[in-house]
Amino acid sequence: MGKTLVVGAGGVSHAAVHKMAMNSEIFSEITLASRTKSKCDAIAASVKDRVGVDIKTAQLDAMDTDATVALIRETDADILVNLALPYQDLKLMDACLEAGCHYLDTANYEPEDEAKFEYHWQWAYQDKFKEAGLMAILGSGFDPGVTSVFATWLKKHKLDTIRQIDVLDANGGSNDQAFATNFNPEINLREVLQEARHWEHGDWQTTPAMTHKVEFDFPGIGPKNMYLMYHEELESLSTHFSEIERARFWMTFGDAYIMHAKVLENVGMTRIDPVMHDGQEIIPIQFLKTLLPDPGDLGEQTKGKACIGDIATGQAKDGSGEKTYYIYNICDHEECFAEVGSQAVSYTTGVPAMIGTAQVLKGNWSQPGVWNMEQLDPDNFMDMLNDHGLPWQVHELDGPVDF
Repeated sequence: MGKTLVVGAGGVSHAAVHKMAMNSEIFSEITLASRTKSKCDAIAASVKDRVGVDIKTAQLDAMDTDATVALIRETDADILVNLALPYQDLKLMDACLEAGCHYLDTANYEPEDEAKFEYHWQWAYQDKFKEAGLMAILGSGFDPGVTSVFATWLKKHKLDTIRQIDVLDANGGSNDQAFATNFNPEINLREVLQEARHWEHGDWQTTPAMTHKVEFDFPGIGPKNMYLMYHEELESLSTHFSEIERARFWMTFGDAYIMHAKVLENVGMTRIDPVMHDGQEIIPIQFLKTLLPDPGDLGEQTKGKACIGDIATGQAKDGSGEKTYYIYNICDHEECFAEVGSQAVSYTTGVPAMIGTAQVLKGNWSQPGVWNMEQLDPDNFMDMLNDHGLPWQVHELDGPVDF
């Protein structure tokens, strides 16, 4: 149905490419490209072994726009799926515009020299993509991604409005590591150690990182401590659903993770500015990344489940007044590894990347411009979640959350 160029060869890419290969009627040809071609070749070998599908591989510096344009043209790709670092988003969007290719990513742009991720850099491309007759889909992972689609599905089928929404992300998995991040250590630590922000009554409220803690009983996992933090879907949801009075994001962390992260921050290992070491310039957080376990290598060790979803309150469509719904997915680390060789964090981002790409290739999403997930029709996407390993549940709660 369509030719796909995937950029990036980490854990998310591993999961996404396997799932694409399992749907060859949609993904007629897949090319995987990364700075390190050997990583692409390893994923391709796994796909061949598990799925029996051949995929092409290529070496690519995603910051080299001309090289990306050349590869898009060489592969005749209909869509570029950006599973590389968020620093590279704008370069890849530029390449898609020049080569006439649709674009999709899972995380919004942030400058490499500043721990600040916002959508305005990518939203500024709206007219360019519209005039080119191309789509750019932002944040087609789980959070952001599925959590935004969950909200849109609730607005389409259950609620006329959403007054408040909480996104809850719990990873109940465990492994043998003293300290390991759920995904790319550099991006994970930059995200976690930022000030917490949430949207309330038309403005952003800010609190110090990792200071607002609440215990919550997660389906399939049990009670876990979750922390208020900032996440990009808060910006897009509060922008596109103007009636939202409060939007918050919560993520679970164990005490050991918090202790390690704070110590690393206190001794300067999470700094993103260059420092001199033995006459050589290094960036501490990038050096730290080389020391920490690669999350993509931890799939076989990781046991337990993840649970991610939304709790939304608003006026019911049936006229019965205000109602609250909890919509979520439970994902098992061991089941993910058995299917594609990835742990659940990579799986829950890679599968929605595949499904979002499929919406474009199938023609379900076809309006030119730059779009966040909550702006697009949710129904086929939600059906594909059920069919491709991320089944969801929705339950009415007694009332709004009390935390």
